[in-house]
Amino acid sequence: MEQKSWHRLGAEELQKMFGVHPGAGLSGETAAERRQESGYNELSEGKTVSPLTLLLNQFKDFMVLVLMGATLVSGLLGEYLDAITIVAIILLNGVLGFVQEFRAERSLRALKQLSAPSAKVLRDGKQEVIPAKMLVPGDIVLLESGDRVPADVRWLECSALYAEESALTGESLPVSKHAEAIHAEELPLGDQKNIGFMGTMVTRGTGKALVVRTGMDTEMGKIADLIQNTESQETPLQHRLEQLGKILIYVSLGLTIVVVLAGILHGQPAAAMFLAGVSLAVAAIPEGLPAIVTIALALGVQRMIKRKAIVRKLPSVETLGCASVICSDKTGTLTQNKMTVTRIWNAGRSLEVTGEGYAPSGHILQKGKPVDLKADQSLRRLLQIGALCNNAEIVETFPGEMRGKRKGKEKGEDTEKSLKSQSVWELKGDPTEGALVALSSKMGLTAQSLAVTYAREQEFPFDSERKLMSVIVSHPGGRMICTKGAPDVLLNCCSYMLWEGGVVPCTPTLRQKVLEANEEMASGALRVLGMAYRDVRSGEVVGSEKEAENQLVFVGLAGMIDPPRREVRDAISITRRAGIKTVMITGDHGTTAEAIAHQLGILQRGGTVLTGSQLTRMDDDALDKVSDNVYVYARVSPEHKLRIVKSLQRRGHVVAMTGDGVNDAPAIKAADIGISMGITGTDVTKEASALILGDDNFSTIVAAIEEGRNIYENIRKFIRYLLASNVGEILTMFFAMMLGLPLPLVPIQILWVNLVTDGLPAMALGVDQPEKDLMEHKPRGAKENIFARRLGWKIISRGLLIGLCTLGAFWLTLRIDPGSAQQLIRAQSVAFATLVMAQLIHVFDCRSSRSVFHRNPLQNKYLVLAVLSSVALMLVVMYLPLLQPVFKTVPLNFREWCLVFVSAGIPTFLMGAGSVWGGKKNRSRSGGRTMIKSTKISA
Repeated sequence: MEQKSWHRLGAEELQKMFGVHPGAGLSGETAAERRQESGYNELSEGKTVSPLTLLLNQFKDFMVLVLMGATLVSGLLGEYLDAITIVAIILLNGVLGFVQEFRAERSLRALKQLSAPSAKVLRDGKQEVIPAKMLVPGDIVLLESGDRVPADVRWLECSALYAEESALTGESLPVSKHAEAIHAEELPLGDQKNIGFMGTMVTRGTGKALVVRTGMDTEMGKIADLIQNTESQETPLQHRLEQLGKILIYVSLGLTIVVVLAGILHGQPAAAMFLAGVSLAVAAIPEGLPAIVTIALALGVQRMIKRKAIVRKLPSVETLGCASVICSDKTGTLTQNKMTVTRIWNAGRSLEVTGEGYAPSGHILQKGKPVDLKADQSLRRLLQIGALCNNAEIVETFPGEMRGKRKGKEKGEDTEKSLKSQSVWELKGDPTEGALVALSSKMGLTAQSLAVTYAREQEFPFDSERKLMSVIVSHPGGRMICTKGAPDVLLNCCSYMLWEGGVVPCTPTLRQKVLEANEEMASGALRVLGMAYRDVRSGEVVGSEKEAENQLVFVGLAGMIDPPRREVRDAISITRRAGIKTVMITGDHGTTAEAIAHQLGILQRGGTVLTGSQLTRMDDDALDKVSDNVYVYARVSPEHKLRIVKSLQRRGHVVAMTGDGVNDAPAIKAADIGISMGITGTDVTKEASALILGDDNFSTIVAAIEEGRNIYENIRKFIRYLLASNVGEILTMFFAMMLGLPLPLVPIQILWVNLVTDGLPAMALGVDQPEKDLMEHKPRGAKENIFARRLGWKIISRGLLIGLCTLGAFWLTLRIDPGSAQQLIRAQSVAFATLVMAQLIHVFDCRSSRSVFHRNPLQNKYLVLAVLSSVALMLVVMYLPLLQPVFKTVPLNFREWCLVFVSAGIPTFLMGAGSVWGGKKNRSRSGGRTMIKSTKISA
């Protein structure tokens, strides 16, 4: 069936087009024929990759191939321990990658679970319950409260029908549905009130509908297609490590070849130089780098779990650390997804309501002082109407109830208090009505207390045409009609008003006051309901809405909103200081979204709000031009969210996308890092995401950003350490060969230095504490080189000094007796000790981006223990007689150890002193300007 704007077509036109009678439905034969044409009503999973292929793909990476080569070389040299270690690293990385990709591909399976398993359908004039996948276009389906819509349908008949569509559209409230045609050409999904969408839930009423789209043609199917065709982004960390691996290999191999050739040209034996060159190559390539990165990320993941963030993909922690934009869904992420009454207008006064969510805690305040409900009958009547004209229920549940019972015998009252504090208030019913129930409960008017006095006799349900709901209740003094609904409509049904403690005629002046109060609340993005009542006269028969809803007494207004999460504003403030922009993307109306954005501090001065209809009229180039200045996107579709993410990425941003609904899944998968809600998020969103917030708390993202930044800085620290050390080793050999000196290090010593210094100290740097000003810097660029911010200079300068000082110590020892073989071994032992100690001292310098003097060297206890362990290993091969012949070492005397420590300390302390002096000099030159700038900022 050709895709059409089904919302524009009338019921008769639809029935004729599909060849179906609404009272009989399709025949079995017709349904079978159409199934042959349209296929089953289910979501396809697209091309699937076998688990074996996924596993093999993990070993195609360039760095992995290099590590395999290093394994071969290590084996040929007889270094079997190194070879086994490298193989273990390769397998570990491969298994981790396989698990991540395998779990990510489960997102479509989770999406399929949102489809209804069965459907009530008319076939051959009879009602049947069939598997939902058997539905075809033209089927007539019957739906009621609690049913999941089995396909995209066009409503033919609706009776007070509401549908929960937040997972698809982002709309925070259930949407009223009707059967009339809508003649607008283009409509956002949230405004297509005569269409029901696959996977959404009927929350109230009943309806009859005609199936217009099935399977992959549905809106849910379009999302499935977007997920299938959206490629996951390579993380910045993966890109940088691949880039680093190539640089290391080419440079290391090039310098090693030069060292070997220089040694041969200066008369060294070719076989000995080849063995030394291969040893140097193995030492120069940090084969432990992937393992250290994996360990650093894994430890970061453990820290994140403690902070309520669950990481599904290891590199995603680091990726969030360089995010420059966070695109966040509004409902349930920035807000509580719990409608709450915050304002009341009653008898000409404006009252403030405190408390959040559905818990019965809070107060009604007038000019900051609590209102006494016993003395305020007018307000009491408003609360009574809100609670009686209502079908919602709020239930207190105890998630830890069974655990509390088990411990109750031991802790008694303490357990009971603890259990009470852990209770959760859950809504059963419409969120708007739930807000009114919670409002009454805050003042002690619970359903139980009202039931003692009032008993419901009759209900006239709310519908989209009347925009009113009424109930008739009986009480000891008679009967009463309670009505709530749209203020402007309700006001037309009122002849009187409750004003200053009495009932007075509803004059034009009083009506105007009500309309002004309604406008003021609505302009603040509040959803406003009016309350009215009247006493039923003795003997009066009320048989219809028209008979009930007249001559009413207007009581007041209640304004409600899905309130922002309390902690979100502070979290957004922190991200702004960190140079990260927060963008709200929602299916709600622009007015509501803009008001929430102002409250949270998202919408900056000069920032704009863009609606889905405006976005539809823009091509990608036009969107790219304005996206940097847009802070709120309202009334958007899943396709819009995907376009927004891709536009920001084209602008050079690293994008984090948060959400909880199915409609967020494609954009979450396309983002550099996708974040889903752990409590309210759908399985589809969780499976498409890289990070899950266990507490649905936006502020947890800030913790993840800090953790991610620290992990990346720690990775840079041990890259700086490993490469400077390796450069020092290569240059020691290179300069010796160029000067015609003997080998300062034998191959076994080179390999041992690599084992001693590259292991534990580098890993300890991976768990280093963050520097204090970590969250005061702007995020690094998405294309930033791993050697940016002078890291390359630090590696080369420190490596050069390590090499020169090691060679200097070697030469000073050798010159005492240049021709002695014994003196050569002693000089090589001094060089060996100097190189190891220089690297172990340098590791403390790597903890700070400034110098070794800027941080307490004992703060990282793991690093201190790692350095002491490495020193002990060095001393073992120098002083244990059994190992001395193997490693060509001899014990050193006091004078030689003094030479070792002085030579080893020069690279770190010389450069550190220079950094401190340079920093003081710069501050003295610009201190006045800095203070002025700081004063302006604080002002």
